[in-house]
Amino acid sequence: MARSSPGAPSLLLWLGLAVLVIVADQLTKTLILGAFQLGDVRPVTSFFNLVRVHNTGAAFSFLAGASGWQRWLFIGLGLGATTFIVWMLKKYPQQRLFCLAITLIMGGALGNVVDRALHGYVVDFLQFRFAFLEPVFHGGYFPSFNLADSAITLGAGLLIVDEIRRVRRS
Repeated sequence: MARSSPGAPSLLLWLGLAVLVIVADQLTKTLILGAFQLGDVRPVTSFFNLVRVHNTGAAFSFLAGASGWQRWLFIGLGLGATTFIVWMLKKYPQQRLFCLAITLIMGGALGNVVDRALHGYVVDFLQFRFAFLEPVFHGGYFPSFNLADSAITLGAGLLIVDEIRRVRRS
């Protein structure tokens, strides 16, 4: 297993960043839970609303209609992914962009795991509407999401950038 090389950020730095993602995610969700009733919508701009939605499923409400077993499946997947990500952070500490990407994914996954463990659902509150989405999403409303989902998406995007850079170097 590769050890932290000189100049490579330590595992503690990456874990600290993941904790910051979790804290920011949980703080925003707590604010929404305190200020909104389930189903409330507050327009911010013509294309952006703050809402309160509970998602018992995964991305795009996948398995939301299941009988409750999915809660434990998604908690298990999140914890399993975290274990794998920590192993990857230890194995490849010198790959900074890669470590940043998987740290964001881990922080986001754990932010949603906290919701599932505490509430049995994930609190979503960011809602965007664009007319060009109408053929795909009812009314042009992209499915609501949260900061944890945003961190996961940003991390996935950075993984793609990291891989493109790695391929170009070889």
